[in-house]
Amino acid sequence: MSILQPSKKIGNTYQNPIPTIQTDGGFLPILWKYITSKEERVPKIPIGPFPVNIKHYDTPSTTGLRITWMGHSSLLIEIDGRRFLTDPVIGRASFLQSVGPKRFFPYPLALHQAPVLDGIILSHDHYDHLDILAIKQLINNPAPVYCSLGVGAHLIKWGIAPDRINEMDWMQTLSVANDCTITALPARHFSGRGITNRNQTLWSSFTIKGTKHNIYFGADSGWHPGFKEIGEQFGPFDLTMLEVGASDPSWPDIHMGPHKATDAHLALNSKLMMPIHWGTFNLALHAWREPVETTIQLADKKGIKLFLPKPGAVTEVEEHNSSWWK
Repeated sequence: MSILQPSKKIGNTYQNPIPTIQTDGGFLPILWKYITSKEERVPKIPIGPFPVNIKHYDTPSTTGLRITWMGHSSLLIEIDGRRFLTDPVIGRASFLQSVGPKRFFPYPLALHQAPVLDGIILSHDHYDHLDILAIKQLINNPAPVYCSLGVGAHLIKWGIAPDRINEMDWMQTLSVANDCTITALPARHFSGRGITNRNQTLWSSFTIKGTKHNIYFGADSGWHPGFKEIGEQFGPFDLTMLEVGASDPSWPDIHMGPHKATDAHLALNSKLMMPIHWGTFNLALHAWREPVETTIQLADKKGIKLFLPKPGAVTEVEEHNSSWWK
């Protein structure tokens, strides 16, 4: 049975495309691992800042595909004359700004200085992807918002005009100015901003297809066989942006990590892979550099070309390794 179908609900909760366990082993063993872990989960020597030179946006991309990585899963994507901002998080990845994981470096771009955007893409409502502080800074930005089903209620509550919001179900495609399309696709993850509203909004991955380029924004997802289907039906891709960090054997179904992310890239039929969802927040038990270093090793073995720009650098998409974390 194909995974590429619209989302399904049981009662008021959305379901994953295949059976999924969110955590394996219970909360207390995981908490004990956090307490006893000796990995360098937060950089001992502060990193950054990595400010964006906004003047670079005055000059069009020479290749038609250019990306500024803001850290984690936030990117300013320039594709064939269109610009999109994904999952901006400027504050802590927490329900309170006084506690919880904070960024290793400041968000590289003051959002009020962002260039003209054709869209803001919000994959799901977890705190490390949907940030009230960032959204409030984008209230007066006229760009339309493309988000998963149910996420719009958060945005309206925080002040985003309802007519800017485009909620999307899996397998839904919307046109942007007649020369670009955005398609929401299945992901294997979960949602919720508290213990009482788990999975009541949808989580998604997205393709963005311009006049010349076609890219895949994986957001958060565990491995699923639908990656091959996505590659066959919506590929080939010029770039896949896939999460490699915040993985752990205790939650293997909802985050991929380097091994499964590189497999997903190959299944998706893409020229380049950009590792995302690492190097910005302390959200797992691994050392903060481990995801990218393991990904580089695996990419070499599997014949995968990587795109690894420095945060805040306005970078043309081509095989590139900035090694900024060393």
